[in-house]
Amino acid sequence: MSSNGPRAALFADGRLHLQHGPIDLIIQAWGERAEVESAYRQASARFGDILEVLVQELAQLRAPLGGAYPLLQGPVARRMLAACWPHRAAYITPMAAVAGSVADEILQAMLRDRDLQKTYVNNGGDIALQLARGQSLTLGVVNNAGNPAIDATVTLEAALPVRGLATSGWRGRSQSLGIADAVSAFAADAASADAAATMIANAVDAEHPAITRMPARALREDSDLGDLPVTVGVGALPACVRAAALARGRACARELQRQGLIHAAYLALQGEVCAVLPATSFLEPGARRAAGELR
Repeated sequence: MSSNGPRAALFADGRLHLQHGPIDLIIQAWGERAEVESAYRQASARFGDILEVLVQELAQLRAPLGGAYPLLQGPVARRMLAACWPHRAAYITPMAAVAGSVADEILQAMLRDRDLQKTYVNNGGDIALQLARGQSLTLGVVNNAGNPAIDATVTLEAALPVRGLATSGWRGRSQSLGIADAVSAFAADAASADAAATMIANAVDAEHPAITRMPARALREDSDLGDLPVTVGVGALPACVRAAALARGRACARELQRQGLIHAAYLALQGEVCAVLPATSFLEPGARRAAGELR
């Protein structure tokens, strides 16, 4: 492959790294060696034209949803649209689910005709995963990307209806309309989690002099958010403002959970956290106490 094209590398610890332009995947699979090697080859082969095909429909993918259901051709583009369509009453474009959709597509390619114990595809923190019966995967949750540390852990078991998670917030890679440091959403696939995390993070919001916003286009000319004001800085906020902002995000998450769009969500803002959890929680005990186990 050329230096400008898709690149693949196998780490010493057995993880696979796939990178092309802004797409950067870390992949790991467990199982018989031959099955894992075949799955990695399938992932690499499918990754070859992911970015190229997405770029062909970029104009449509950056357009806000709300009218007729767009006719998109690429498989990743269609995943993006399907995940974002339920949120069309608010401002959203299919780009809100791009990272999760890429992860889902590569995971699907890996699993075709393969027998694996468990697998994950991590696209910058948006993760698609597969768990065979009896398997589990424990993941760390980071509240502040600017000061990375494991603030909570989540154990996902095969019996849970969760095969994707994603995190959004104003500190992350994508622009946000809200002030959440991080919102992690857990859903049936990574694309759905990606779109939901975006919406919940947008809902964690407030008006306060310590919050700085700029038009999205002023920061990135090709932003799918156009001239909408996105958050670029959040100073220290009073406790009442933090509580109100988290309450708005929690209400949004509860509604998405009621609609069956997410399984759970975890929200963080300036050292305070809350969660919207199912009847059976998968957060570790310390994290449940910190989040107040809100349902």
